[in-house]
Amino acid sequence: MLPFFYHAALPAAAGTFTLDEPTSKHCIQVLRMQEGEQMLLTDGKGRKALAAIVAADRKRCGVQVLQWETVPARPCRLSLGIAFTKNNSRNEWLLEKAAEGGIDHIYPLISARSEKEKFNADRLNAILVSAMLQSQQCYLPRLHEPMPLKKILQVQPGARRLIAHCIDTGDRKGLLQQMPAGEDVLVLIGPEGDFTPDEVTLCLEQGFCPVSLGPNRLRTETAGLYVCMVFNALNYA
Repeated sequence: MLPFFYHAALPAAAGTFTLDEPTSKHCIQVLRMQEGEQMLLTDGKGRKALAAIVAADRKRCGVQVLQWETVPARPCRLSLGIAFTKNNSRNEWLLEKAAEGGIDHIYPLISARSEKEKFNADRLNAILVSAMLQSQQCYLPRLHEPMPLKKILQVQPGARRLIAHCIDTGDRKGLLQQMPAGEDVLVLIGPEGDFTPDEVTLCLEQGFCPVSLGPNRLRTETAGLYVCMVFNALNYA
């Protein structure tokens, strides 16, 4: 299997170009690749290129594109609005696994009981890139800036909109019953302390459907991953 790398600025036409320094170092110093050896590159937007090394420099590795391919996007998209926990490693774990599963949008949600409102975007995006490459995908999930619940209610207006909460209101149905196959979906997941009753009411007034993730109380990152796996099972299994 050829090494697979991310290069956000893939040129529009065939020819030679230079990889950035971190990628060059990984190719030449870590993998010890030589001139003439081939690799795969993606821009994270569906384009994939087969390229060969023409200048094996560990700071400015030159490559020549041999073949282009456009990978079709998935026919339906999953967006997750989720309140990050105060434990960074748990947030990172969720993003890694969600990216491997093919999530499209991640909206860090700020609610009344949120534990964390800021994060290291560069580190989290690097984790998303690594997970995309590890799972051999060509679409990089988009990590949005943290936003309050009221603002998240305005995103993805054409998607099926669901809110997972633990308040026993009697109107929640299982995720499998409320998540239709073949449609874009936005799912909201609250912090460890759950959404407040007022927040749930606000979401329902904005057209969100309440869902249950089963009889067990799940950690925030477990709930997020569960949503990703159910979406994939419904649409791509």
